[in-house]
Amino acid sequence: MLMFTKLILLSLSLTLTFTVSATVIHKWVDKDGVTHYSQQPPENTDTDSSKLYSEDIEQKPIGFIQPKVRESSAAVQTEDEKNAEAIRKQSSEQAAAICENAKQNLNILTSHSRLKSKDEKTGEMVSMREEDRQEQISTQKERIKLFCKK
Repeated sequence: MLMFTKLILLSLSLTLTFTVSATVIHKWVDKDGVTHYSQQPPENTDTDSSKLYSEDIEQKPIGFIQPKVRESSAAVQTEDEKNAEAIRKQSSEQAAAICENAKQNLNILTSHSRLKSKDEKTGEMVSMREEDRQEQISTQKERIKLFCKK
């Protein structure tokens, strides 16, 4: 029991010897209107500075504040959307044909990786590069979005 009491007294004395000191932060505004924060006071003695103590500064929670949702602005049609709208109004059959063509092309582009296409300049059949294939996939998806009924 005596050993336990000594241990408690030792831990209390060690706890009391460590003092908690707050960091002093000096805040001042320079002649240009810029606000400064520093642990050293301003070099210019004419400048009024206030002292802040680190223990008094309330920390804001990080990651707990939900971002504000922006209000959606009125949908602005792109040039492609306007053109697709005009084609659908003029001829629903043509829009349906474009839709079916885009679906077929997308199916071929996604199911085959080694494709050949005709070179516009020489007329020869050349292997399609992967970058071109990915570009065509995104183009066909856009055409499906524009011309297929929703």
